[in-house]
Amino acid sequence: MTTRLLFVCLGNICRSPSAENIMNHLIQQRGLSESIVCDSAGTSSYHIGSAPDSRMTAAARQRNITLVGQARQFTAQDFEQFDWILAMDRSNYRDILALDPGQQHQHKVRLICEFCRHHRDQEVPDPYYGGTDGFNYVIELLMDACSGFLDFVTQPSSLKSTS
Repeated sequence: MTTRLLFVCLGNICRSPSAENIMNHLIQQRGLSESIVCDSAGTSSYHIGSAPDSRMTAAARQRNITLVGQARQFTAQDFEQFDWILAMDRSNYRDILALDPGQQHQHKVRLICEFCRHHRDQEVPDPYYGGTDGFNYVIELLMDACSGFLDFVTQPSSLKSTS
């Protein structure tokens, strides 16, 4: 059985593609590529079709992680396609749940920072309007959160479908 993960931020060019590619890196390291697949999306339509932000790409490259992908917008159909939907912040979390008025899928929507082990952040800050340090910090934070989530999702009780 394949577990499908979707990472969601606002524009899908900084945080969520970083989380997707970091998670793919961790999945590959652990030999789980056959059982876990990832994607990312944004709650807005600002950057549809765009590649990951070049500043985010540079920060990831420093940790030997390559950012690939094209921005797309989150849709209600994603609830059916994914087992877990991981929001970068509370605003994205609320925007995701707004597309599920019947609350049929809210059990699979979580904040990624819930899975951090070393950081106390409750949300992944948006580095878009900041400097290099912000992009580097987001990569560091997402490495922590993704590693914690991967441990969570690979526990036998968590591999069962959430739907």
